[in-house]
Amino acid sequence: MHNNQKKIALINDFTGFGRCSVAVQLPIISALKVQCCPLPTSVLSNHTGFESFQFTDFTPQMRGYIDEWRKLGLSFSGICTGFLGSAEQIEIVRDFLEEFGGDDTVTVIDPVMGDYGVPYSTYTPEMCSKMKELVKYANILTPNLTEACILLGEKYDSSIKADKVEQYARALSDEGPEKVVITGIQQGSYIANFCYERGGDYHIIRTHKIGTSRSGTGDVFSAIVAADAVNSVPFSTSVRKASSFISRCIKKSIELEIPITDGVCFEEVLSSLKV
Repeated sequence: MHNNQKKIALINDFTGFGRCSVAVQLPIISALKVQCCPLPTSVLSNHTGFESFQFTDFTPQMRGYIDEWRKLGLSFSGICTGFLGSAEQIEIVRDFLEEFGGDDTVTVIDPVMGDYGVPYSTYTPEMCSKMKELVKYANILTPNLTEACILLGEKYDSSIKADKVEQYARALSDEGPEKVVITGIQQGSYIANFCYERGGDYHIIRTHKIGTSRSGTGDVFSAIVAADAVNSVPFSTSVRKASSFISRCIKKSIELEIPITDGVCFEEVLSSLKV
């Protein structure tokens, strides 16, 4: 009886303030009529972009938490991963994907590893190597350009040409994922997402750049893509929907003078998000 509704297992950190990770993804996945089941990797009072924050590592509790899901006989229509804070967490996620993934489960991996050409300070060479191994479990992969370069061992170039991005997307797909979207590439006054489907179409989806980068937009993006995949929405349609929704979120946040640290006020436009 626990498995009568579509469910996504969401593996990410929980942040109380700042609109990112689980706090953003859970309501969005729910709005798209999919049950969201969070598996926390850590708990933070507010995200790390603030001057101070309280942090609790959830790694010691993760396997026991999963044990209880196993006892309940839970199965998932989708699995979505976000920021992973250690090599051990990546190993736990790998084991989870091997047990709870499969042909009837859509796995979306957002390899949250870095931005603007630089890996995050917490990401060690060992973690980068393990994340490369995790990619093969993905049905859908959603890296930004920095993360795509790290995964492929390529040099980052912010002025990269479209044909090169397509090469990267194809190369990442060859590692396992059927669908790849390389996100957030600036092209003049536009932000472009490069979508590749193995054996299918290649699309570049652009939206006008509004304001500056805000925390949580990547989490919004992956949540929509994951829920849409479970709901059998075509990939390019889903990426277009996510891009448009994020633009509305940013525009509303600017109108309400929401501080950049506070993310996007997605609550104001959540009712516009449709299955």
